[in-house]
Amino acid sequence: MNYRLIILLSLLFFASPHLNAQSYQDPQHHACLKCHSNQSYSFHNDVTDKEVKRLMNPYYILDTVAISAGVHKSFDCTDCHSSEYEVYPHQATLKLEPLSTCLDCHGGDESYAKYKFEEIQAEVEKSVHHKVYGENFSCSKCHNQHTYAATARNSDNILEIVDYSNKMCLSCHNDMKKYELISGHANPKLVEVHNWLPNQALHFQHVRCIECHTEVVDSLMVSHNILSKDHAVKKCVECHSADSRLKASLYKYENIQKRAENGGLGSVLTNSSYVIGTHQSPFLKLLSIIIFLATITGIIIHSIFRILKK
Repeated sequence: MNYRLIILLSLLFFASPHLNAQSYQDPQHHACLKCHSNQSYSFHNDVTDKEVKRLMNPYYILDTVAISAGVHKSFDCTDCHSSEYEVYPHQATLKLEPLSTCLDCHGGDESYAKYKFEEIQAEVEKSVHHKVYGENFSCSKCHNQHTYAATARNSDNILEIVDYSNKMCLSCHNDMKKYELISGHANPKLVEVHNWLPNQALHFQHVRCIECHTEVVDSLMVSHNILSKDHAVKKCVECHSADSRLKASLYKYENIQKRAENGGLGSVLTNSSYVIGTHQSPFLKLLSIIIFLATITGIIIHSIFRILKK
């Protein structure tokens, strides 16, 4: 267990009452958020001895509502950033200090073992991102440490899971400036790259990018081995079939939860993931359930009359 983990665990146990979700929604309780949650900020210029007001860099404006819903909501800004940031103007050298990685806090600790961070890291190191960019491509490139929420684990809404996951990919792959900053070359146009894919809009809305761009790993909730475009899935039958890869990836969250809640027949009637690759009509679904129940009722009534007649 390294010193950073010891510090963070101590903070969790002995954190003062102001370190909670409510304080993020009230930026006045945070020295950093007094400035970084607003479009502008004010400070006293010691050189001119005047109060100065300036616009905040939009990249440094934080969404306090999103922070309060994230997994790191119980931490203060200076748990990860230097406490010297509380003094303005900030020292330029502070930006050069390396931040803690996910494994600095989550690795080698039994309390986080169920999340399998070490196995995730091993998958990341096999991915095309790591092969091309090495350690420069960290977890935070996809998972914003300020606002990340474990949607895939906690949500039973497939569309919500898809939307949240795809926004991670699109935050870079659909942003010319950010993509070029990381890759060093121009961002290819997503529509043109996927022009072989029928009904693009429906696929992007109902399927995560990682369904086609990762290898399925049964032991992980989400696969992190991102494949190059040359190795991405392009065969329709791999998803649109009885033995669909979607059952082993996207729909396994809903399958697991619905089976646990309803069990048996109830899970089949309420779980739309049993029909892979379709967009169900609520009316036809209701009609099919009514027909099914009417058939079962008819058989039961018929059997009762046969028994009574004998």
